Amino acid sequence: MMVNSPKIEIRNLYKIFGSDPEAALKKVKGGMGKEELLAQTGHVLGLQDISIDIHESAITVVMGLSGSGKSTLIRHINRLIEPTDGQVFIDNEDALLLGPEALREKRRTDLAMVFQKFALLPHRTVLDNSALPLEVRGMPQSERHKEARVWIDRVGLGGYENHYPYQLSGGMQQRVGLARALTSNSDIMLMDEAFSALDPLIRSDMQKLLLELHVELKKTIVFITHDLDEALRLADHLVILKDGKVVQQGDPQNILVNPSDPYIEAFVSDINRARVLRVRSVMTPLDEKFKYAGDVSPKDTLESLIALSEGDTSFKFRVVDGEKPIGQIDMQDLVKALVPRVSASEEQNL
Repeated sequence: MMVNSPKIEIRNLYKIFGSDPEAALKKVKGGMGKEELLAQTGHVLGLQDISIDIHESAITVVMGLSGSGKSTLIRHINRLIEPTDGQVFIDNEDALLLGPEALREKRRTDLAMVFQKFALLPHRTVLDNSALPLEVRGMPQSERHKEARVWIDRVGLGGYENHYPYQLSGGMQQRVGLARALTSNSDIMLMDEAFSALDPLIRSDMQKLLLELHVELKKTIVFITHDLDEALRLADHLVILKDGKVVQQGDPQNILVNPSDPYIEAFVSDINRARVLRVRSVMTPLDEKFKYAGDVSPKDTLESLIALSEGDTSFKFRVVDGEKPIGQIDMQDLVKALVPRVSASEEQNL
């Protein structure tokens, strides 16, 4: 069976900020860490040996604390930042070999970006802000306005076409940013902390909208966040950075159940596991000798099963994907999965 190449491939990417990054790179590759590099050379290690496959029609979430390198990373994809070393391939094309005009065309047609601070033009209406990507491509006003209106309606801003950014709430402004990205009709959407400036309820609404649009449009999305709840809600593939390095990446459910590092364990320790863990992460092989209390989906949250069973831990449910039975889930296994794994350091202190 043929396996499709990733939409975006990042290979052995390094970024060092300073006056002589090439000399600093040699020290990093020789084993020097971020703090030592800064102390000895004054250079800042932004990214260290990053390799990630970003697959088509998936949401890849890159998360980490402030200073972990996540925003630096996403800006390498559209080359707002140039790497010190490494490669970035988009559709099997080496993006680092693109000349100025080819890069501008790539940004205009294939890459849309949604920023944390909205980045709307204050003197332009919602309609003109949304239509901007098509204006840059030279599309006549009537055509670009027609296309922009479709996406303005789709993000819930119908009727606000002639308003200016200052007349909109933060959540509404971010919807304009999303409409602008969708109007571009780009295959790839880069979203840098796109929802982090929003109030919790509005943020939740925007996450829901993004997931609905993703089901419909199948865009390849790279989403940057520092919020684990948001990452677990959105991600098909989760990448966690610390000090410019990948600490762990993979299926977010697997990372939550099997953290590979004390840093990750600390991240996931306070999460509401019942709300974010799904049946597929806890289910076991089907055993037809049991009498099942009912059928559930592998995508159901453990929280929904707790409600369904009314807390009765004697229940077992059959897991059905579509019409196909694929496993079972025992409520006693579910309860065990709700307890975070104890790290080695915590075990020593017990």
